[in-house]
Amino acid sequence: MSFRENLRETLDFQYIGQKELAVKTGLSLKTIENYVKKDSSIPSADKAVLIAQALGVTVEYLVTGKRNLKNGLPDIQFVNREIIEILPKLNDYNHKIIVSVAKTLLGLQTSTAVLPKDL
Repeated sequence: MSFRENLRETLDFQYIGQKELAVKTGLSLKTIENYVKKDSSIPSADKAVLIAQALGVTVEYLVTGKRNLKNGLPDIQFVNREIIEILPKLNDYNHKIIVSVAKTLLGLQTSTAVLPKDL
């Protein structure tokens, strides 16, 4: 995917408009619009850094679409997105299991997670 496509996807995912991004970066709205429109060019490095920082992603992601893996783990934004997309599809029983496991991992629950007997 191109810088434009990755930028648009990130804006959509985070529910951030072009005007809000312009305010967050200090760049003009016209500049942001130019990066989002079809046949746009890649911004200079300093502007790409401002945009990435404002969106909480890496410049590498905006340019290449590759998720930045740190210690073998993807950026938290993408982990959260995956969880957000999966949870509504679970039945109530499985949802409770996921919540129990998460609480155990966070130390919010002293006993071990309750898992189904068939796992």
